[in-house]
Amino acid sequence: MRRIILMTILFLIFVPGILTAQTRNDITPHILNMQERAEVIDRWTEEKLDTLVPELMQREGIDMWVLVAREYNEDPVLLTMLPATWQSSRRTTILLFFDPGDGRPVERMAVARYNIGFFETQWSPDEQPDQWARFAEIVEEKNPERIALNYSEDFALADGISHTDYTNLKNSLSTEMQDRIVSAENLAIGWLETRSEEEKIVYRQINRIAHNIVAEGLSERVITPGITTTEDVQWWYRDRIRDLNLTAWFHPSVSVQRQNAPNEDGDFSSSAGEHVILPGDLIHVDFGIQYLRLSTDTQRNAYVLKQGETGAPQGLTDALAIGNRLQDILTDQFETGNTGNDILAAALDRADSEGINATIYTHPIGYHGHAAGPTIGLWDQQGGVPAKGDYPLYPNTAHSIELNAEVYIPEWDKEILMKLEEDAIFDGEQTYYIDGRAEALYLIPRQQ
Repeated sequence: MRRIILMTILFLIFVPGILTAQTRNDITPHILNMQERAEVIDRWTEEKLDTLVPELMQREGIDMWVLVAREYNEDPVLLTMLPATWQSSRRTTILLFFDPGDGRPVERMAVARYNIGFFETQWSPDEQPDQWARFAEIVEEKNPERIALNYSEDFALADGISHTDYTNLKNSLSTEMQDRIVSAENLAIGWLETRSEEEKIVYRQINRIAHNIVAEGLSERVITPGITTTEDVQWWYRDRIRDLNLTAWFHPSVSVQRQNAPNEDGDFSSSAGEHVILPGDLIHVDFGIQYLRLSTDTQRNAYVLKQGETGAPQGLTDALAIGNRLQDILTDQFETGNTGNDILAAALDRADSEGINATIYTHPIGYHGHAAGPTIGLWDQQGGVPAKGDYPLYPNTAHSIELNAEVYIPEWDKEILMKLEEDAIFDGEQTYYIDGRAEALYLIPRQQ
């Protein structure tokens, strides 16, 4: 019965066609209880272990993939393969995938004191007290041509094996097998970045939950102009996330730009400071949640109406439209095989030709907020990002379309940064916003 309910939820939340504008939602989205979440996560994980891992191993020409971690010092990839009820690994945990070739199924096993969820242990301490010796026996038996380990100079999420575990693993093997060790960098990134069909469907609901929280925070339910501070709103967001039994992967940030005040110089690492929110302010929010092991990242803007105003100054409305155009320019460059640096250079060149003063710093999103995959610019590296920017774009991946456009506002006689961020899916053919994007400023108070 519970599975029927969950599949009904998956069906009901998928409504094709809503791919562009979405700025508010007055219906609180349904959020699963903890047991239901665990069932969904485990179903997704097992299905991806069965189907995605073999595809990736064949794509990368790897016949054995080994992941190693110790309790509370987990490889970030291994953590995503554990059952939903496991908070960490147990003692030393070794997971193995082996592709025997000839179209036979990829074997999945563990060398650990316990079965590890979807991995059945192949070690009995009574028969072989030395865990690493048992691991070496399995490797010799399978005789893989390439033994892939999670180490990477450039991608932290693919660099999960510790020095001690690497040393123990290598020393357990014969010299011949040691020579077969290679980096699993692309395997690890591929596993982390690729979204399954069910994940893509439900990701819309996850983004809708985030957008609903953002919209509520940017309303008179939370903000009383002249009293409420930007810090008050930040903490309201944090509390609201907890009230809904969700988690945040970073502390929400709230800042303002206003007509008769200098713009704050920020390097994206320093706090914007606390301000009392006033009529005439342009409020900016950066907000992200995690739910069902998937992350969101959203930046949206609201205008606080002055007495007698029914809308934002036209200059601010035009600035958002310019930001939307920059989003389109960027996503138009998304093609399978293009690297992050290819996409960045082409988008900036096109923006410049249209007179848009652009800064692009788009990143993958998924199991992590700043996730595995191609980096498309950093705020301080607009000429390209070595290594991470050289990774290619693959289908069925999610990306936070994060950027800003510097725009002159005639009514304010100054330039502002229109900062935007929306989560999108690249399916190999098109790029679409998971739950639409903001094409209008929120107004405080809301106008009927």
